Amino acid sequence: MRIRLTHPVAVRAAALIGSFLIRLWMRTLRLGFDVPRPEDLPCNRRRPGIYLFWHEHLLLPAYTHARERLAMLISTHRDGELIAQTLACLGGRAIRGSTTRGGAAALRRMLLASRDTHLAITPDGPRGPRRVVQAGAVYLASRSGMSIFPVGFAFDRPWRAHSWDRTAVPRPFSVGRGVLGPAIRVPDGLDREGIETWRQTVQAAMEAVQRQAERLAATERGDRKLTGLSGVRRA
Repeated sequence: MRIRLTHPVAVRAAALIGSFLIRLWMRTLRLGFDVPRPEDLPCNRRRPGIYLFWHEHLLLPAYTHARERLAMLISTHRDGELIAQTLACLGGRAIRGSTTRGGAAALRRMLLASRDTHLAITPDGPRGPRRVVQAGAVYLASRSGMSIFPVGFAFDRPWRAHSWDRTAVPRPFSVGRGVLGPAIRVPDGLDREGIETWRQTVQAAMEAVQRQAERLAATERGDRKLTGLSGVRRA
């Protein structure tokens, strides 16, 4: 049976408890980031960028990078309120909306926020298909002039939720890996055909960094020390 939280006090309490548990859980992990260009990290980059990662790995960047001048796009569906408040408890900022619900309003809010902050988007959210880039992030990059940065996250043999995205829940004391791919500069003013062409480019980049992250997480299994640790700021 699935319990829906609707009362604001109940949602706030659940967010506080959830953020506390996330901190405890994530601190048991051995985290590593593969960052070929440290200047592309949100904490180092002055010009705002769009950072993409799959919906199933939302927990990890919310924990490690929420405080780094990064606004995360969170859906307007009922579960989104709990996620948004949990993110706030971790020190992050949420922009409510999606490409399917409240899309136009969310786009305006993201364009406004992009003047002084980075944007974090799950391009396959909020309802999938899983690991399929939707056109919204490419459209936003084309209209805003911001570069897209594909990010892959992976855990070593995580538990999986029975949800559309198969949310990854890391095992305590396991390995977590992140990979930051090179910037993708989308041309300005793309039409529908151009957006689809670049959507496929972003799709291929996302698949590449995800494969690399999964390979690194599996390779580091059992090692006590991870190399290449960079850009990790725990909430």
